[in-house]
Amino acid sequence: MNSFFKLVFALSILSVTSVKAQMYVKANPFAHTFSIVARDSVTGDMGVAVQSHWFGVGSLVAWAKAGVGVVATQSFVNPSFGPKGLALMANGLTPKMAVTNLLDLDPGKEVRQVAMLNAQGDVFAYTGKNCIEFAGQEMGRNFSVQANLMEKSTVWPAMAKAFKTTKGTLAERLLAALDAAQAEGGDIRGKQAAALIVVKAEGSGNIWEDTIVNLRVDDSDDPIKELHRLLNIHTAYEFMNQGDLAVEKGDFKLAKENYMKAQQMNPDNMEMKFWYAVTLTNNGDYKIAKPIFAKIFKDHKNWQVLIQRLIKPKLLIINDQQLKELINL
Repeated sequence: MNSFFKLVFALSILSVTSVKAQMYVKANPFAHTFSIVARDSVTGDMGVAVQSHWFGVGSLVAWAKAGVGVVATQSFVNPSFGPKGLALMANGLTPKMAVTNLLDLDPGKEVRQVAMLNAQGDVFAYTGKNCIEFAGQEMGRNFSVQANLMEKSTVWPAMAKAFKTTKGTLAERLLAALDAAQAEGGDIRGKQAAALIVVKAEGSGNIWEDTIVNLRVDDSDDPIKELHRLLNIHTAYEFMNQGDLAVEKGDFKLAKENYMKAQQMNPDNMEMKFWYAVTLTNNGDYKIAKPIFAKIFKDHKNWQVLIQRLIKPKLLIINDQQLKELINL
């Protein structure tokens, strides 16, 4: 499809009437907030993170699609900017073109704030002149930060600095930007909800493979802190998933390594302790595994029932004497 027909097709996505647009103005909720859209220049992964004093803000503000881009739509939020912005970028429009075309059809554009980033790292952000102070944005290569109804006008510059100077994964850098915003005073109303989404540079069409991180905190006294906690657990469970895949292939040594990493990240997680002990046993380290099992069974007897169900599918390789010992712990 040549560029002209791509543009025509993309613009057809915007075939909303002015009546529908007026409905958005009346029906859309407040989502005064701070957010960041960004791309990892090394991996190409893209993400969006947001915090607001508004319940379930992630369901309204944050949108992402692997291989296409990410969107943050906020202030007097128009949620349609999320899916429509992604559709427009998927059909060849730049973030600036996508934002401009959406705003042209929106009579409430002066109370909107929106940012878009595509898979090439191009960004564009817009802050309507009637967004509540303090409001503004800062754009750079591979990122844009934006905020409205902030305690200080230093919030979004602090976010930009944090993103550019923080080392780590894209998810960690996005959270660093949120941390910096909150340290500058953040939303003048306080804290309530946050969200973090990271997608792959290229899409496979399988959302379960294309989404790297998808975390939401809908109602919390400290939503960004809770996002940090959830990201830690999420990362640990990624090691668990790799361990499960290794078990499927019968590679108990690799499974042990991954379960151990997960368990080290979350040492109090019963699930991780259990499967780590299972893979220790399968690798011939029954003596090390036995006291771990004993502690697990003491806390929750159902794990002792489960251990017996792993024999038939050969998920636990153990002799009769060892099994008897575990059952009677």
